[in-house]
Amino acid sequence: MRSTSERIRHAVTFEIIGLALVTPLGTLAFGLPLHEIGLVALVSASIATFWNYVFNLGFDHAQRRLTGGLRRPFWLRAGHAVLFEIGLLAVLMPYIAWQLGVSLWQALVMDLGFAAFYLVYAFAFNWAWDTLFPLAGPRRG
Repeated sequence: MRSTSERIRHAVTFEIIGLALVTPLGTLAFGLPLHEIGLVALVSASIATFWNYVFNLGFDHAQRRLTGGLRRPFWLRAGHAVLFEIGLLAVLMPYIAWQLGVSLWQALVMDLGFAAFYLVYAFAFNWAWDTLFPLAGPRRG
């Protein structure tokens, strides 16, 4: 299992890189000013950072309980990314609608755009993270 400090480092690194990529891309995709997309992205990233920590902690515990290990093949990594984004979508859509003064439908479309970006990004980032910082095997005493 990963330590609390490693989980925090993972979540913060993920969000900083994600913000640096999604803010200018969101401005281009939705034609809104950088400061408006930037605020939505920053608040969303703050919410996502908390969700990232909670979701990954729960996912690791569930995976270890169900499989006895922490190895993540392709299908499990893909499922992990999809489940993460579905949970985040449910929380962020109403916030985006309120913050940008758009309809829930428009917020859904925008949120799906952000989710599509983060789905691919989360898969790539977590795969790279696990490669650079592999999970330790079970300790033998």
